[in-house]
Amino acid sequence: MSISGIQGQPLEITVVGCSKLKDTEWISRQDPYVCLEYASTKFRTRTHTDGGKNPTFQEKFVFSLIEGLREITVAVWNSNTITYDDFIGNGKVQLQKVLSQGFDDSSWPLQTKTGRHAGEVRLIMHYANANKPATSYAPSAPPYVAPPIPQSSLYAAPPPSVGSYLPPTTYPAPPPPYSPYPPNPAAYVPAPYYPPAQAAYPAAYGAPSAYPPPPYPPPPYDPSHYHTGPFPGIYPPPPY
Repeated sequence: MSISGIQGQPLEITVVGCSKLKDTEWISRQDPYVCLEYASTKFRTRTHTDGGKNPTFQEKFVFSLIEGLREITVAVWNSNTITYDDFIGNGKVQLQKVLSQGFDDSSWPLQTKTGRHAGEVRLIMHYANANKPATSYAPSAPPYVAPPIPQSSLYAAPPPSVGSYLPPTTYPAPPPPYSPYPPNPAAYVPAPYYPPAQAAYPAAYGAPSAYPPPPYPPPPYDPSHYHTGPFPGIYPPPPY
């Protein structure tokens, strides 16, 4: 599996401890420490005094990864106060698993200068960007982006293709909005009032009249038209 895009990414390595180390002391217990080297970066743990063959450290270091470099050199030494430090063994730590899976907790074998087994060193490595795609390479195809849906306005003008074949249409002006004030009476002229025509006196019920209807209004009173002679009888009449 090819892994790319790791340049400058952080790699965390925790030195847990060693087991079954070669003993370089004849009388007292040895004092081991571990050295890590990646390119030009070097780290050293503290010395575990009287650690013997199974020292513990529990120290974490952070390396900056380099593209194309997939291994770290680990070496274990015995610290001396008077003479030079004694070399116990070294080995190569492969980074392929931690770079692909993001985590690796393994023990790595150590060898002496003559190639003999010199014990093991346990390292816990963590790479946070293992599941992220490489940033130095473009994707094979651009991501799909859905085309935008055109939004039509309720009062939008007709499209140019329709307007070029249809005559322009004019619409009446909308009525003015309702006014909260009463209308002005001077603005309205009432229609003229015409009284109904007066009908002439009706004819007698049951048969048409042979005489024309009298004029209206009646002529003024003239006593000479009426008989003024004496009337028989006495008014008031006598009692019975």
